[in-house]
Amino acid sequence: MPAAQGGPQHDKSHHGFFRRHWTHLVGAALGAGLICFGYEVYSMRHPPAQLPQDPSKPNLVVLGSGWAATALLTDLDTERYNVIVISPRNYFLFTPLLPSCTVGTLELRSIMQPMRYITRFKSREVLFVEGDATDIDPVKKTVTVTDNSEIKGEVSTQTFSYDHLVVATGADNATFGIKGVYENACFLKEAWDARKIRTKLMDCIETAAFPGQTDAEIDRLLHMVVVGGGPTGVEYAAELHDFLKDDLAAWYPELASRVRITLIEALPHVLPMFSKTLIDYTEQTFAENKVAIRNRTMVKEVRQKEIVVQCADKSIEHIPYGLLVWATGNMPRPINRQLIAKIGPSAQNQRRGIVVDECLRVKGAENIWALGDASATSFPPTAQVASRQGRYLASLFNRAAEAQAAADAHHEAQLLSDTERRSRAVVDLQTATDIPPFTHTNLGSLAYIGADRAIADLPSPASLFTSEKTPGWSFGGVATFWFWRSAYLSNLFALRNRVLVSVDWMRNSIFGRDIGRE
Repeated sequence: MPAAQGGPQHDKSHHGFFRRHWTHLVGAALGAGLICFGYEVYSMRHPPAQLPQDPSKPNLVVLGSGWAATALLTDLDTERYNVIVISPRNYFLFTPLLPSCTVGTLELRSIMQPMRYITRFKSREVLFVEGDATDIDPVKKTVTVTDNSEIKGEVSTQTFSYDHLVVATGADNATFGIKGVYENACFLKEAWDARKIRTKLMDCIETAAFPGQTDAEIDRLLHMVVVGGGPTGVEYAAELHDFLKDDLAAWYPELASRVRITLIEALPHVLPMFSKTLIDYTEQTFAENKVAIRNRTMVKEVRQKEIVVQCADKSIEHIPYGLLVWATGNMPRPINRQLIAKIGPSAQNQRRGIVVDECLRVKGAENIWALGDASATSFPPTAQVASRQGRYLASLFNRAAEAQAAADAHHEAQLLSDTERRSRAVVDLQTATDIPPFTHTNLGSLAYIGADRAIADLPSPASLFTSEKTPGWSFGGVATFWFWRSAYLSNLFALRNRVLVSVDWMRNSIFGRDIGRE
């Protein structure tokens, strides 16, 4: 009996301790969290000293500042290489949230991570050059860069030699040779695209509100057309719907009911990479939100105020519009097309990108790698694939550098000159036959479809860790919307961006979107 009574008394005492001291425990947890947060912020603001570049190390030139290039730089051991990063923009852009910036849900600065926030924290100095790569010479192993700033200095062109070259320049929007696209449509790939769309959107609304406009002209100005039923096109149409429902209805009540959104897709359905269940759910949600989907509709010409389309029944229709957003496939950028032409059709025979082998080495060239949308592979052109390719290549470079360091530890290696040591390291990586090929396991797909709803296609846990193919999970709705937000928030590269995006979402919930025109 005494023993039996001891148990409950112990439990009561145990729970009583937590009841009496819960405020102290919560306070201690919050204090520890604030200390960790403060340390992280301090570390971000105070980068450490770096080693200078070393002529005995191989020169690694990276073209681009997107998903692949940023992942490569994050994991790369720069102590083993002289790294030079060349990009027309000096920041990494979190592109999955770019549609949110077109209507003011998020501010562009919140999804930008300056490249020097990454390069400045590497062990060896990384040279960053903002400019356009205008020429790659695979024979001389040089890259020519032109300053793309509005304010020019005395030197506006520079040439860099490389031992390794990584082409991670991304891709341009595919226009399929359709007349008038470049002149009249807005794209959605870069920060300046989002700014342009936001400005033109408010232009259309304010021009429609200008006194004296005819009904036909108001209807044209307030017709927003999106071409492309992939994730970018669907998410932009969804953000546009939210802007209309949550903000325009309050501040432009005389116009809000006349705004129309049309999504045009050449294929039978939108979001072909998702399951049939989620495709149907998305199309049903768009129908409820009065977003018109025109499947099996091909654009034939884009004019200043109308687009010409071919419908499913082969008939031709002229559709007036105020704003046209073009969110279709990819095509190689000019620098990539130039490299393809220099290598020649015997090795480079794909129009959609640079042909690489299973280790991402460019075919027909030495010591050149191509990643992400710049390459032509069997993998989907997604940020997920590009990021994993960057990490994969970083691991190869790190392994090669470790092997070279081990060789240099021998007395014979110490007798080699800096040039010979660097040359030998490059040859070893280029000709190595034991390099594991790049593989990709799809971690799932997410998309926002408007009205605080999202969809998710996720693989089963068994398919992630084994070769067994089992059915994945498909779900959508309001709960998936919060999952979508948390997934994107966790994938932002830095604490700074997570805080800024969280504040933007909170600000939008309290005050609504800013309808001012820049």
